[in-house]
Order: sequence, then structure tokens, then C-alpha cells
Amino acid sequence: MIVVLGGVSGSGKSAVGSILAARLGWTFEDGDLLHSPADIAKMRSGVPLTDADRRPWLDTVAAWIDQRIGAGESAVLACSVLKRSYRDRLSRGRPAVRMVLLQVDPDTLAARLATRRGHFFPARLLQSQLAALEMPDDAERTLVVAAVRPPAEIADDIIRRLGLTAPPRR
Repeated sequence: MIVVLGGVSGSGKSAVGSILAARLGWTFEDGDLLHSPADIAKMRSGVPLTDADRRPWLDTVAAWIDQRIGAGESAVLACSVLKRSYRDRLSRGRPAVRMVLLQVDPDTLAARLATRRGHFFPARLLQSQLAALEMPDDAERTLVVAAVRPPAEIADDIIRRLGLTAPPRR
């Protein structure tokens, strides 16, 4: 299984995803690291990415997923997947992919981004992500999880709600 953990910047994708992967004994990848240097520079300068900018990135993310599936590996991928078309692009023809969207209110997101250091995504781009966000409807196979608790609790909730079994903790 590949769990794609989505949400806007500041929703906790990386924090929750790394804990989730560690608890399951799976590989973790931060989708931010799959962006091109040009896209990172664009975001760092405060310019939101367009769908055209995201297309090659989504291709890279899809290739990463396909490599894991081809190798018979399970993994967790933190990846914004804000729009239904992005989620469809990554899940279509890949029954092993499960989408999980972390949902956080805008005020909490703004507070988190205001204190985050060392990331290329500036807090001033939050509104562009919120505007692009398309919440899943009932037709999508996407689990929506409120992400206002500590990341470890959210990871445990995802494990339970996806019916996964984590190896015993040492």
C-alpha cells in the first residue's frame, strides 16, 4: 500500500507522514523534495505554482509511486494533492494507493506557518493553497482526517482508520 498524505502547507504532512511510516516500518518520502529547483525558487519568491508548473512534479511523484509498487514496497508519501485532478492522477490505475487528506482550519495553519523555519514555502502563499484546495466528495476514496492533535495521535488514527497493523513498538 502507498499512503499519500495530502493537505495544504502547514497541515502536518511531513510530521505525521514520517511518524506514520516509522510506526508501519515503511519508506517515507516528502513530496516537497521531488519539486524541481525552478518550482522551489518560484515558491520561495512568493509566487504560487500553477497547474502547468505542477504537471511535471506530479509525473515525478507518480513515477516514485510506481517504483515502490513495482518493487512490492509499502510507503508513505507527503504530497499536497490539493485538487481532485491531482489525486486522480496519482491514484488512477493504482489500487494500492490510498489518499488521506489532513484538514486544518486556516487560523491554525497561519499560526503554524508563522513559526516554521527553514522551509521554502512562505506563509504568504497559504491563501493560494486554500483557494486551490478541493475537498474530496463522497465519490472519492479519500480519508479526511482532522489534523489538530499531536502528529503521533493522528498517525495512530490513520493506521486504525485504514485498517493497518503496525509492528509492535520496541
